[in-house]
Amino acid sequence: MAFPLSAHELRPSVVEMREAGEGRYTLDWKVTLSVGSAGLLTNTLEPVIPDNCTIQGEKVQRIQSAALMGRASLACDGDPAGGQFGLSELLGKSDAIARFVPVDAPTQSFRLTADEPAATILAEPDPLSVFGDYFVIGAQHIVFGWDHLLFVIALVLLVRNPWPVVKATTAFTIAHSITLVATVLGYSGLPSRPVEALIALSIVFLAVEVALLLRDPERQTLTRRFPWAVAFAFGLIHGFGFAGALADIGLPQTQLAAALFAFNLGVEAGQLLVVALTVAILAGLRRFPPLVESRALTSATYGIGAIGSFWLIERLIG
Repeated sequence: MAFPLSAHELRPSVVEMREAGEGRYTLDWKVTLSVGSAGLLTNTLEPVIPDNCTIQGEKVQRIQSAALMGRASLACDGDPAGGQFGLSELLGKSDAIARFVPVDAPTQSFRLTADEPAATILAEPDPLSVFGDYFVIGAQHIVFGWDHLLFVIALVLLVRNPWPVVKATTAFTIAHSITLVATVLGYSGLPSRPVEALIALSIVFLAVEVALLLRDPERQTLTRRFPWAVAFAFGLIHGFGFAGALADIGLPQTQLAAALFAFNLGVEAGQLLVVALTVAILAGLRRFPPLVESRALTSATYGIGAIGSFWLIERLIG
């Protein structure tokens, strides 16, 4: 009866149509696989190409690193603008990033969904499309990236008061933005496995701090006195995790600054949403008897700590 449990698994699928020469293009796709979907996708997924293009030779597909990888060579009669490219379907509710990369024009980026798994190539690229797409990806990375999500929730449970919460989350945002941008631009970087383990450790650390606070509300630990400093330190580590996700997705080099800014802004929007919901739940719990509030907070704290501990052990020995 077991089912897969994962963290930090926001790895959108990617489709890229790149110009290789006059009238020649390559179409590459990487579709993130879930349990049991490999055979289904391999048999049913087909590339979508503009009407004035044809596939040359045979398409190539293989399964690698929990993803379905594919490539097709295209020959196009004239400009493919106005035509569609993408995939015949996307699995479930997963999203994909589609990029059209011409030789002598800016890259066009699109967000594909299960309802619209193909995008229309524009005669003139829309500069706002990149901003909107990467903003959504950034927000999803917090809302559906469970390890980052639990870290933010644990931070709110520890700090409680609105103004210190704002300062701590802002410090976290500034810190992960620094390492994210530095890594994407090639100035820094860490291997993914230790980064993922340190992210899990940050969750365990905050859960322990919250548990100590629940036992002794007057206890003044370093994190209680300077929550923004702890949030900043761990934010630097989480930024490397964000950079790993962006490396999988890819960034449009001609609109790199816009994509990075939009992604960071989306992450901040996702964080503020999580913070607001957590603060609202805490305010609602105060309406119940103290025993109910205490048990609810204790259960949440130990749940977060147990999940973080499981991820930490798994990432250290896996």
